[in-house]
Amino acid sequence: MSWREHLPVLPVLLPVTTAVLLLALGDARRHAARTLALISTALGLLLALALLRQADTGALEVYRVGDWPAPFGIALVVDRLSALMLTLTSAVALPVLLYASAGWDARGRHFHALFQFQLMGLNGAFVTGDLFNLFVFFEVLLIASYVLMLHGLGHQRLRAGLHYVVLNLAASALFLIGVALIYAGTGTLNLADLALRVPRAAGTEALLLRAGGLILLAVFGFKAALVPLSLWLPATYSAASAPVAALFALMTKVGVYAIWRVHGVVFGAGAGDSALLAQPLLLPLALLTCGLGVAGALAARNLARLVAWLNVASVGTILAGLGLYGNDAWAAALYYLPGSTLVVALLFLLAELLGRQRGDAADALEPAPAVAQPALLGLLFLVAAVTIAGLPPLPGFLGKVMLMQAASGHAGAAGVWAVLLLMGLGSLLALARAGSVLFWQAHGAGTAARAPACGLAAVLWLLAAGVALSVGAGPVQRYTQAAAQQLGDVAGYAQAVLPEAGGASAHSTRPYTGIVKDREVHP
Repeated sequence: MSWREHLPVLPVLLPVTTAVLLLALGDARRHAARTLALISTALGLLLALALLRQADTGALEVYRVGDWPAPFGIALVVDRLSALMLTLTSAVALPVLLYASAGWDARGRHFHALFQFQLMGLNGAFVTGDLFNLFVFFEVLLIASYVLMLHGLGHQRLRAGLHYVVLNLAASALFLIGVALIYAGTGTLNLADLALRVPRAAGTEALLLRAGGLILLAVFGFKAALVPLSLWLPATYSAASAPVAALFALMTKVGVYAIWRVHGVVFGAGAGDSALLAQPLLLPLALLTCGLGVAGALAARNLARLVAWLNVASVGTILAGLGLYGNDAWAAALYYLPGSTLVVALLFLLAELLGRQRGDAADALEPAPAVAQPALLGLLFLVAAVTIAGLPPLPGFLGKVMLMQAASGHAGAAGVWAVLLLMGLGSLLALARAGSVLFWQAHGAGTAARAPACGLAAVLWLLAAGVALSVGAGPVQRYTQAAAQQLGDVAGYAQAVLPEAGGASAHSTRPYTGIVKDREVHP
């Protein structure tokens, strides 16, 4: 049996094994812990790229843990969307960890172990093939995030962390209620099995499914910071340490991903009485989320909070694409997703680098001593601002243009165009105001401390990754278009995952050609 057949499970096993080893090392051997964590995260990126390359061929990887057939056992499934999210997670995590290794990791206990546990939860959520294990991986990443949120302590961080924990515990309880209702209506939680059974549900079963689906929409909407469940995010993310906030930029995308899997596919157009359950709500709420995010950014009094609000706006943009329910719109949203995540993570790190050089004012949007590296940090801020505001030629612009083109002919096209254009203008005004205060309204000499090499390297990594999405816009767009089409092939996904639909061995690779062809792989 080739090691390649175990690729789908390695993004989960690698970080959890690393976390256990880091706990054994303890905080006394900090240099060794940093080295081990960085090597493991770099290996995770290589694994994600290998899965991305495999997914780009159209193959759908299914890994049945313990050789238990789905829907009874744990199935891990990697398609184009999963591979994209795994790659994005590693592409953000590696530079963020490098940034934290410049000193942030020493401000609390077991930072690197917790970081790896969070990566385990993120990766697991992206590859799991059933709702219950999605809940399990949600809890793994949330438990790690609770401690990371408090890393470095401080009154503001403790207060925001308390709210964050309480709200997420309530959301987790609702998650279980929603899962229970869906299980009561179908007798399964496997996503492939649900996609086949939900269309056949009628009467009381359909009512249970719709109730469970709406509860899950509220839960995932909370995780993704969808209006009206988004007000917790700016205070939480702006209070967290810079590397933790940058990593948290991925957590809202877990909520987006879950909405995509459940309400885009399971409760999609072919779901019978429960078809398009979220459609009346999703697009209006997504557009309101965009508007609220920009309004919050315009009113923000420090750079970190401004970036947190822009993160909310970017989530609204992605969910607007999902809410349009079309292959072109989904492809546009998938193209926009990685670029917006990378630039939000970059801006959280950059906010802290600027704050270090502004004395007591930190990242507050008020006149303060000049920064020590105005040219370099100013250029980085300018490129990031252009990207997130959606100006050409960077990926934010391309993603929004694709989304507006996809909205043409839709009943809500006018609203989508208006909100996206106004969002770009509002984001630009908010960032222009911030840039003028940070770089042009300086007075006196600031601190002589320059940005650490690790910090600059991390920011440049994220910037380069974002620019690469523009340089390779053609291949990336083709990939996201294929990913959107693959999401719509419910029958092919079910045939790959479920034995009775033609599935075969515990570890199998099936080419995606619309109808999945099986190939036995024996130990």
